[in-house]
Amino acid sequence: MKISENWLRSRVPLTVDSATLCERLDMIGHEVESVERIGDGLAGVVVAQIVACARHPQADRLQVCDVDAGGARLQIVCGAPNARAGLKAPLAMVGARLGTLTIKAAKLRGVESAGMLCSASELGLDADAAGLLELADDAPVGMELAQYLGLPDASIDLGLTPNRADCLSLEGLAIDVAAAFNLPCAPLAIDAVPVQGSRTIEVELQAPADCPRYCGRHIDGIDLAAQSPAWLVARLRRAGLRPISLLVDVTNYVMLELGQPLHAFDADTLHGPIGVRRAREGETLKLLDERELRLDGSFLLITDADRAVALAGLMGGFDTRVTAGTRSVFLEAAHFAPAALAGRARSLGMHTDAAHRFERGVDPELPRRALERASALIIACAGGNAGPIVEAVSTAHLPQRGAVSLRRARIERLLGITVADAEVERIFAALDMRCERSGDGWHVTPPSRRFDIVIEEDLVEEVARIHGYEHIPDRAPGGALATPALREDRVALAALRDQLVGRDYFEAITYAFLASGQLAHWQLDSGALALTNPLSADLAVMRPSLLPGLAAALAGNRRRQQQRVRLFETGNVFAADGSETLRIAGIVCGTAAPEQWGDAPRAVDFFDLKGDVEALLALTNAGAEFAWVPAAAPWAHPGQCAAIERAGQVVGHLAALHPDLGAALDLAEPVFAFELDVEPLSRRAVPRAQGLSRFPSVRRDLSLELPVEVPFAAVARAIRDAVGETLADVVLFDRYMGDKLGSGLKSLAIGLILQDRSRTLTDEDADRCTGLAVAALESACRAKLRG
Repeated sequence: MKISENWLRSRVPLTVDSATLCERLDMIGHEVESVERIGDGLAGVVVAQIVACARHPQADRLQVCDVDAGGARLQIVCGAPNARAGLKAPLAMVGARLGTLTIKAAKLRGVESAGMLCSASELGLDADAAGLLELADDAPVGMELAQYLGLPDASIDLGLTPNRADCLSLEGLAIDVAAAFNLPCAPLAIDAVPVQGSRTIEVELQAPADCPRYCGRHIDGIDLAAQSPAWLVARLRRAGLRPISLLVDVTNYVMLELGQPLHAFDADTLHGPIGVRRAREGETLKLLDERELRLDGSFLLITDADRAVALAGLMGGFDTRVTAGTRSVFLEAAHFAPAALAGRARSLGMHTDAAHRFERGVDPELPRRALERASALIIACAGGNAGPIVEAVSTAHLPQRGAVSLRRARIERLLGITVADAEVERIFAALDMRCERSGDGWHVTPPSRRFDIVIEEDLVEEVARIHGYEHIPDRAPGGALATPALREDRVALAALRDQLVGRDYFEAITYAFLASGQLAHWQLDSGALALTNPLSADLAVMRPSLLPGLAAALAGNRRRQQQRVRLFETGNVFAADGSETLRIAGIVCGTAAPEQWGDAPRAVDFFDLKGDVEALLALTNAGAEFAWVPAAAPWAHPGQCAAIERAGQVVGHLAALHPDLGAALDLAEPVFAFELDVEPLSRRAVPRAQGLSRFPSVRRDLSLELPVEVPFAAVARAIRDAVGETLADVVLFDRYMGDKLGSGLKSLAIGLILQDRSRTLTDEDADRCTGLAVAALESACRAKLRG
């Protein structure tokens, strides 16, 4: 938000310089993003009037102007297209300096010129260089331009936080500044405009929760050709708004001054009653910018006899716009609930000053006051007769500002200092808050414009920023910090991350938003959670998987000459029902190990990544509960995808990326990836300390023939279940598939490590355990011993 420094000083009697003012604005939470000085160095520039114009004898685009500079008649050669007899414009006299240019008497194509008529751009007042800066008809000829326009001045650009919508107006900002400097804020006296007309229109609130207050007034007989006064135009320009016409200028001015957006309809196009309701599905409306919209029930409409005439809080309609022929207007001011308008402008690709304010919250008590102020300005400049204000209000739906309790001890606890009661009460009084003492503090009722004051900490913040953060000493926090309890039955997320970092991965952080087209490559777009108001088309859906973002990061690294890339990420993924799941995922390409002299380079493969995942699973101390099962995924290479199960529940996948997907991502070499749910990986078997057996182990080797589709995990599980505690370990030391076995069969060579904790095992014990294992394998895995 931009605001004129002189305008601010007109409400607060500041004696400090601009630098001190800007520093204080920063300290009370209103960040000063830039300060643009306006009108410095305009000595020698006066208000002048062109008395007559004649064509230059030697140039078609130049005119020779007879100019009245206030007691002196000067001949000026001018090339501005809007130079004409009767126009009042700035004149830089001979000797004046405009930046680095010194004005001198000169001959232009053989004709004497004693000065320069100026545009706003040449004076540094605006970017408009299309023609001379046109001054009001009542501008006093000969007066210094700086004096006439109230210069020098500064345009202060503030970066306001979204919770301080009340400071999107000069009045709200002035109250804050006055409180910070312990100065009075001059009240803006707004008297009721005398009612001279009787024209009214009925107003119906069909959506009172969305619009609990709507005010309107007819003003008849106005002259829209009237010019906006110079002081109003100057304040608009310094606030970053370009003057357009009297009616638009006045509504913009009142919005800047009070914070209440207004809209004007051509009253003769309305037939009433005026209504406020939700749009019907498929209803259409042509806006002021001539766009034809097809609406749905999420939009709020202003209607005339049930005909849509404006998008509430966003933009007016084309059919009821004010034109050059308008003589009567219906001026509206309403309070709209922020939730009813939030995101509506962005969904249409527009940003308006009105929507910016309504989305953040506008004072519900402002509409009538703003109407009176705008009416007075319009009538003062363009004449006309004001009718009575019509108002429809649903008191039950208006925002209520209840008292918030504040304890003295809480101020001291949060700020670390003691603030005197008198200072606390001064601050709240200066901020227009009603403050009543209670036993241990105060009950504070914020004004209707302060939507941000809800809890006790909000009041402490007000005390801190107005009292001054510089009065709060820099002090290290004291007291013992509570040590977080680390549960032995849980694996911390940090441990999972550390494990991957230790295995040469780099952690990545990618956006939780993706483009729907990006998901289409992965065949994950079906059922993706789409955003109602995305920031852009490339951030339109919530990610259902971490892998698309990681793959994009990997591709970006590959394009920047990184040959070996190993990335992982932890973060939430989102389902169509809005539920979230925390996952950990990794992606790799390039060589299995960094470049070295001691070993030949080898491309990373499926089993390298499998080893990384098994390192994660090992942290659970429950490796036997996990099984690797052949699976398929739309993004995975056929035959190179495995599902990881824990107790029969799928907890993730590991696979090579499908070649078609790799081509779409511009990845020519094999890429491998995994993605796991964190919650199943967080459950850990609590370690049990026990001594080592003093007795020797016995080993028995088995050679088994079994179907190809039976995984080793099933074999190991069957053996453990059958043999029990005597089994110390199961070792797979050979695997064979070939013509000698026949189709669909494989051979596994397994070592059973047997050991007892209380005695030495005999051959009979070992044979019994081996027999149990073989019987279990024949039953559960369709295996048989090879000869």
